[in-house]
Amino acid sequence: MFPTMIGTVVIAGIVGYLSEKSSFTRNGILQSIIICVGGAFLFYFVRLMFGFGFSSPGVNAIASSVGALIIVPTHWRKR
Repeated sequence: MFPTMIGTVVIAGIVGYLSEKSSFTRNGILQSIIICVGGAFLFYFVRLMFGFGFSSPGVNAIASSVGALIIVPTHWRKR
């Protein structure tokens, strides 16, 4: 369980960094990493509690990180 959680954080950090470097988001590197790690933690604990998600923990981390990057910044961005 612990190595899966550490791997989730590492994958989420990489997704956050790459999304900022590829200009997918314009939040800042640290902010994108924090958003991705938060989304990955949330999905990781939801998977533990309720048991639904993808078969691979790595795919769960990538999907939740990208989902958090899409939802959070666009929700709080001023129009």
